[in-house]
Amino acid sequence: MQVITTHINADFDSLASMIAANKIYPDAKLVFPGSQERNLRYLLKIPEYKIPYLKLKEIDLSLIDLMILVDTRMADRIGDLAQALKNPGIAVHIFDHHPSHINDIHGELEVIRQVGATTTLFIQIFKEKGIKITSQEATIMALGIYEDTGCLCFSSTTPEDLYAAGYLLSQGANLNMVSDLIDRGLTTDQIELMNELLESLEIEVIKGIPVHIAIASIERYIADIAILAHKIRDIENVDCLFILVRMEDRIHFVARSRIREVDAGQIARELKGGGHHTAASATIKEMTLVQAKESLLSILRDKINSPRTAYEIMTSPVKTVNGDYSIIKTKELLNKYSINTIPVMGDQGELKGIITRQTIDKAIAHGMQNAIVTELMVSDLLTANPEMPIDKVRELMIESNQRFLPVMNEKNLVGVITKTDMLRVLHDDLSELNPSFHEKNSYEKDYHRSKNLNSLIKERLPEEIQRLLKTIGETSEELGFASYAVGGFVRDLILRVENLDIDIVVEGNGIILAEYLSHKTGARLCSHQKFATAVIILPGGFKVDIATARSEYYPKPVDLPNVEMSSIKHDLYRRDFTINTLALQLNPSHWGRLIDFFGGQRDLKDKKIRVMHSLSFVEDPTRVFRAIRFEQRYGFEIGKYTKNLILSAVKRELLSKLDGHRLFLELYQILQETDPTKSINRMREFGLLQYIHPSIQNATDLAMLIDEAKKTLTWYELLYLPEKVEKWLVYFLALTDPVKENNNLELIMNHFGLPARYQQKILYCHSACNQSTKRFYHIKINDYSSIYELLQPIPTEGLLYLMAKLDNPKSKMIISHFLTSLKKVGISLSGEDLKELGFTPGPVFKKILKECLNARLDGLVTNRNEEMEFVKKQFGHMVHGKGKSMQKKK
Repeated sequence: MQVITTHINADFDSLASMIAANKIYPDAKLVFPGSQERNLRYLLKIPEYKIPYLKLKEIDLSLIDLMILVDTRMADRIGDLAQALKNPGIAVHIFDHHPSHINDIHGELEVIRQVGATTTLFIQIFKEKGIKITSQEATIMALGIYEDTGCLCFSSTTPEDLYAAGYLLSQGANLNMVSDLIDRGLTTDQIELMNELLESLEIEVIKGIPVHIAIASIERYIADIAILAHKIRDIENVDCLFILVRMEDRIHFVARSRIREVDAGQIARELKGGGHHTAASATIKEMTLVQAKESLLSILRDKINSPRTAYEIMTSPVKTVNGDYSIIKTKELLNKYSINTIPVMGDQGELKGIITRQTIDKAIAHGMQNAIVTELMVSDLLTANPEMPIDKVRELMIESNQRFLPVMNEKNLVGVITKTDMLRVLHDDLSELNPSFHEKNSYEKDYHRSKNLNSLIKERLPEEIQRLLKTIGETSEELGFASYAVGGFVRDLILRVENLDIDIVVEGNGIILAEYLSHKTGARLCSHQKFATAVIILPGGFKVDIATARSEYYPKPVDLPNVEMSSIKHDLYRRDFTINTLALQLNPSHWGRLIDFFGGQRDLKDKKIRVMHSLSFVEDPTRVFRAIRFEQRYGFEIGKYTKNLILSAVKRELLSKLDGHRLFLELYQILQETDPTKSINRMREFGLLQYIHPSIQNATDLAMLIDEAKKTLTWYELLYLPEKVEKWLVYFLALTDPVKENNNLELIMNHFGLPARYQQKILYCHSACNQSTKRFYHIKINDYSSIYELLQPIPTEGLLYLMAKLDNPKSKMIISHFLTSLKKVGISLSGEDLKELGFTPGPVFKKILKECLNARLDGLVTNRNEEMEFVKKQFGHMVHGKGKSMQKKK
């Protein structure tokens, strides 16, 4: 038996989702496990909207073998139907839009995304599968979306909800019916109850946040108290409202929140209910109203997050100038560190004021470049202290129109907050209340702006790595440092790509942290004082790179950067692309918190490669190759602006000034990718192959050869032969195939700074393969000794390159047979055996053993005895006086 069911307090979204699920599961029965809201009961009485459904008492729970859950996935929210979950072999399919909870039911099929209404999920399925609906069904589904999104006005509303509503209108949804049912006025009982709630409304300040609580007690059941919560919230203009109403033998709980620090859904789940960050509810049994209120207060004290402070969002350490700096010298500092405002300090280290780029530019335009900054700085400043709540900081900056707010610990400047910092905070708050990232791919659920990846860490990382990261965080906290996992490790964690190459950045002293970790874990330590970096090597050989947070600036284009100690924000800013600027905080106080200053999550979601700033490729042209590598590895796309910057860098010939070895290291990384063929083609599109050699850029058949090299390597890997090959070398041989002259090839390799052994190997492979190509047309496929003589001197990488290069199936078959069979052939005889046979040591040994091997290859001999007989027969005349051993053998 198949059943479609929902939670025990069914609303319009519940009914709409059940009807929608019935379109996908036509044999399933609709079952309400509990009551329905008043307006829903009214709808079901209208003849044209009468829906066939069963009550719980009308079904045998033991017969259920498929349960389709909609608009919930919590066992304690489906009443007695939860007993059926114990049925042997029962399958569960789930469609829900609520946040996850530790007590969630899990099913064989789960369609879960944080949209405004569960109905929206089904509309997307209908459009994909072409499922048709009637106008009555469209109206009910529209009711579900409009109710759960507050007529598309709640902050939980998403673009998908709007698209779904538009689709339902196109299918004949009756908005008059929707309006009548959703906007039905309050009953006399509801008005009386609302007045009682308003009279009881009181404020509790918890962790600095005002929370409004209203309670009431009535002897009869009154439906839809959620409507009263909305009206009270609007009347009193409160951000956090919690309502407790005792009706009959239970207490009904409704929660509403407009701020990030209070998660209504989390509070409700503690009371065995559920919901979203902004709206939630629960039914409380076996408690008095007094007990319920005390329990609620206890939960609020535990679960409400402390308001964020200036300390959490400020930038530190701060770049400053002395008061006697000239205007022109100050401008050099602004350019050097890519900042627009800088604090001016007095002789005693006190804050004197600030000066902006705009002021400096105007001063220079007026010929005042030699004036000192104290003459032109702004000294009338408001400041914050580190513990100031962010709301107060926002208020200060808006009311004073001050875009740059110094943070002072008594008289010491400890940080600054900029307009951009505040905009980011505002964006995060709005995003958390209205999740804008949806699960279109397997990894996208991790974009929720709660910014905590603890569950993903548990799911994706081995336990020993989790323990190691926690040890790093705990040790950092003991030392008063803040430590972060950064870069590719965090990027790939979110993308669910395996990557255990861990880089740690420390706000503090990376070497001191590494020393403490070395003592704690028994790891070996290698530190570099000059760069404030260290590597710890754990007993099992696992390595972790640790660096002090740094900022950098480039003295001139293409140069290597100068590095200075800084904050995590500045450290991340020096990265190449936004997707590599994510950081994972490891300190226990903020364990698992995701730091995203520069929109890395957004670009992972959008599958875009974007640089950090417009001079990125000017400062370091090697980033061009990295952009292509990441683009092709992840199936992303280089952003339009970034693409234009690459084309500009090529046009300005910045890559021609690049050190050859640095260029080779980037090329090497590309050739080491699982599939470098697309990257190489992309390099051609951008005109980058010319920086290896012009003939490579202009080669018309190079793409085909590279693709053949890929196929050949794949074939070789599937053989699982003991000899491993250097994959990059095969691709490099194919890539340099258009370079016909050895002199040019030597110039390329010298420019790249390749070690002599590789230079020799590459030159030999090219030369030997060119010669072999000519001989292949004359060699017989079963002349194994000739094949062996031709191919044995060539390294395996060269043979795979040759195999890719040849278009003759016969030639490919010959190389294949050599690699899989002939290369392993050997003989039993040795020089010692020849001496025993009476031969005099000398050059003749080599000839004899070679002929013996040829005989073995050609099948003339198959074992040691036959080898002995072959040597006696072919070379016996060369034994002087028919040596003693020969005579003995006779």
